[in-house]
Amino acid sequence: MIKYIDEIPLKGQRVLMRTDFNIPLDDSGNITDDNRIRAALPSIRHAIEAGARLILCSHLGRPKGQRIEKFSLRPVSRRLRELIDREVSLAPDCIGDEVENQVNSMSEGEVLLLENLRYHQGETKNDPGFVEALAKMADIYINDAFAVSHRAHASVTGVPGLVKECAAGFLIKQELLYFKKAMEEPARPLVAILGGAKISGKLEAIKNILNRVDKLIVGGAMANTFLTAQDIDIGKSLTEKELVGTARALIDQAKDKGIKFYLPVDCVIAQDLDTNAETRIVPTQEIPDDWMALDIGPATSDLFSEALYNAETIVWNGPMGAFELEPFSQGTMALAHAVGSSQALSIVGGGDTDLSIHRAGEVENISYMSTGGGAFLNLLEGKKLPGITALEECSKK
Repeated sequence: MIKYIDEIPLKGQRVLMRTDFNIPLDDSGNITDDNRIRAALPSIRHAIEAGARLILCSHLGRPKGQRIEKFSLRPVSRRLRELIDREVSLAPDCIGDEVENQVNSMSEGEVLLLENLRYHQGETKNDPGFVEALAKMADIYINDAFAVSHRAHASVTGVPGLVKECAAGFLIKQELLYFKKAMEEPARPLVAILGGAKISGKLEAIKNILNRVDKLIVGGAMANTFLTAQDIDIGKSLTEKELVGTARALIDQAKDKGIKFYLPVDCVIAQDLDTNAETRIVPTQEIPDDWMALDIGPATSDLFSEALYNAETIVWNGPMGAFELEPFSQGTMALAHAVGSSQALSIVGGGDTDLSIHRAGEVENISYMSTGGGAFLNLLEGKKLPGITALEECSKK
């Protein structure tokens, strides 16, 4: 069992909190979406009000061990200062004597943001020296970065082993709670929707899901491999020929378990993945040899929407087509509206799926939007997240 931030005394303690401030910036270094900062606010405010000396740490982008100015967390410190209406100091680095002196001079309720963790290769390599340098600044460690909890990085799995007490923040608490509601103790029928480009990236998730769901909806390019497994000629559509046999076995497994398995019945096709390409809508059995499926068609949108009519729980990961291009976005948008209109408990995970929900204007109608793409997928695969395991081990001390 892991502890949560509201279960341990923080007053006067040096609290190192791992957050996910890997936010998008424009070319001028301005934040274009601050949702990840806002997601950490409940834990940050709790720590401040509890009298912690709060040290925040995060990565931003992929500087690969180099100090690159465009990956500085300075924009985050400015935005966080506005959101919590108090000073947020930015350390010159994330480790070192100067940073330690800053930490040790902090007063209760003060906030210090460490500079980008990935300015040091030791972060992603989980280097023992880097771990020790981070941990020596902390009495208590809090992980509230669900999106990186599937990574065995220094600030995620290393530090918990060297501090006296650890806990999860409110964001992780919420993520685990909703996932439990969706996959471990779901109201039924439970419907899973999987999309995206390849089966190979979600093969383990599909295998695990087939032990839990009542219905499985598959769209996006990954559906092409399943269609091929049913002897449907899909033209030059993206497919994973080496996994056709696996796809056929999964369809048979679903049938044996009595799971309703939904695949596209029509699609939007084009000869090129291009905004200006000529498009057609055809049944999946009628894709010409030199054309490719790039979105689900209207009949499929209706089919998938109808499959959700009696759902009590919906879990969705992955778009239904190349939704980043307008001609191939309608299937994903239609599904977003269908999920948003459902009375079911709905949990959505993955960056592309998250973006599609925002574009469709359905954010307020989704029960929970997960903040972690890879971490969410790992949970769907039935895996334990290394970051959560580290907290469990720490709690045994």
